Amino acid sequence: MEKKGFDDVLLFVGILSSVGFPQELETELECAFGPICYRSEQYPFSYTDYYDSEMGKGIERSFLAFSLPFSPEHMSEIKDRTNMIEKRFEKNGKRKINIDPGIITEGSLILMTTKNRAHRIPLSGGIYGELTLIYHKKGFETFPWTYSDYKDEKLWPVFLAMRKLLLDRRRR
Repeated sequence: MEKKGFDDVLLFVGILSSVGFPQELETELECAFGPICYRSEQYPFSYTDYYDSEMGKGIERSFLAFSLPFSPEHMSEIKDRTNMIEKRFEKNGKRKINIDPGIITEGSLILMTTKNRAHRIPLSGGIYGELTLIYHKKGFETFPWTYSDYKDEKLWPVFLAMRKLLLDRRRR
């Protein structure tokens, strides 16, 4: 029986930063994942104080998406790479930039993480995938575990725009 490959998806990163969004970060991400095809505006991150002790106050959230087709079988490699990039921006052993990679499919938004929880699926090398949002009836639906910022409908136009980029790419 012949194995079927995965459909290509849209790779994106959600970035939390307390030091702005330096050009060298974008350059490094483009070197790793290809040209950026989408940049969101920057949003204040006030959903939790979880990151404050490490990153400080004034954290902002931004999203970038990449134009190259991406196969989900490489998700764990992507998370490893973003972890390495985060380390380059540490100050005194503390992260100032947090990079959360994810993928957009026609029907979902999936994040990659190193933290194991009951609702996460092991990928490889200690990396897990989390189904965070599903696309249904022209909008998104959340789960009890969906992070607060991903539940915020103010950010859904960002995810819809990235989903549209994926669909447009597939039509070409």
